[in-house]
Amino acid sequence: MAISYRSTRSTAPETVSFGEALLRGLAPDGGLYAPVTLPRVDFASVFREDAFPDMACSVLSEWIGDEIPAPDRDRIVRDALDFPVPLAPLVSGGDSCWRDVFVLELFHGPTLSFKDFGARTMARWMGYLLERRDEKATILVATSGDTGSAVADGFAGQRRIRVVLLYPGGKVSPVQERQLTAARPGVQALCVAGDFDDCQRMVKEAFVHPAYAAARLSSANSINIGRLLPQMMYYVLAASRFAGEKPWFCVPSGNLGNLTGGILAYLSGLPAAGFLAAHNANDFFPRYLSSEGAAFAPVIRTLSNAMDVGAPSNFERLRALLDRPALRRLIAAERVADDDTVASMRRVYEATGYVADPHTAVGLEAVRRRRERGEMQGPVAVLATAHPAKFPETVRAALGFEPEVPERLASLGAEGASVEDAAPSAKALRPYLGIR
Repeated sequence: MAISYRSTRSTAPETVSFGEALLRGLAPDGGLYAPVTLPRVDFASVFREDAFPDMACSVLSEWIGDEIPAPDRDRIVRDALDFPVPLAPLVSGGDSCWRDVFVLELFHGPTLSFKDFGARTMARWMGYLLERRDEKATILVATSGDTGSAVADGFAGQRRIRVVLLYPGGKVSPVQERQLTAARPGVQALCVAGDFDDCQRMVKEAFVHPAYAAARLSSANSINIGRLLPQMMYYVLAASRFAGEKPWFCVPSGNLGNLTGGILAYLSGLPAAGFLAAHNANDFFPRYLSSEGAAFAPVIRTLSNAMDVGAPSNFERLRALLDRPALRRLIAAERVADDDTVASMRRVYEATGYVADPHTAVGLEAVRRRRERGEMQGPVAVLATAHPAKFPETVRAALGFEPEVPERLASLGAEGASVEDAAPSAKALRPYLGIR
């Protein structure tokens, strides 16, 4: 049975199909699409599958139904998720806090980031549906680092889709900027004079303004439910490896999309002990979980820049799925400052030999604190969200050397760059969306 979706801001009975939610990205009222009902997945059966793509085909079929016929649906998923997803134990001779702690490496896709899972899958889903409808679309996306490059790579060359991606100038790493601005067919990068929240606001304003309707806009960041469903799958893979134990999941968090993907999997039956949201100085969500007075705040720039989000979009979706008491029962949170992030990178390397990027290091530090306080027992899977080679300056400052650079990163930009400057206003998007 196909799952229906409804805007988080709607009280009306109107629902849309998965395909409509995917192609719209944002609901007409400015809300985010969330499932009306949740499927109950037979994870015991899913776990008997040997290969990750097989698990993904089984689970995602429950969320999509037959809107995309099964042979095409499975072909798309297998093609998109064709890279390894290692679950590596941290091995330490003397530090007991790392016992039963595993790193789920999500950076083995084309752009070395966890966002490849969602971007590659949804690009193929959207391309397929647009071909069937004989329509075209423009992907308008804001990024604080890794989303843009994953979207640019995943959507490049799609015959019926063009991409306009916004990123905050001077607030992504040099390697991330090379990934964002590399020339790709059908992709235009805009360097915005502002922060990530400015970029995100521009996207949201364009989506709800009538003047932009002719551009047939859709989104490919975690605003779009199509980005989150494939991201459920690495939680499924990790849970399948723990032989009946319920693992904790530690999620480096910014816009809360990665965490929401895990919550969706949990609510459909995935066995998990709970979730730990690891934030940097942009700590709205930890404050929300601990006090009644939490409010969105201006962005603070940090070493873990992909998590530099002051007003996380997926908070609205989380609140639509679970009320505050339920969120507090299921999710713990920690705030990790930059000094502690660097110390975590050094501590983990000295104890285990593992080289973590700054985002993963935030997660590892959050786990260390919880373990020292005796608050997190049993196995823990820490989501390693990006390859350390994307942050050579930070790794060198912490460890005294730069990580080895994969060939697909070293050769990036050989075809040149495609980027233009833009003011932090939705009006600045008009020429790039074909609007006068």
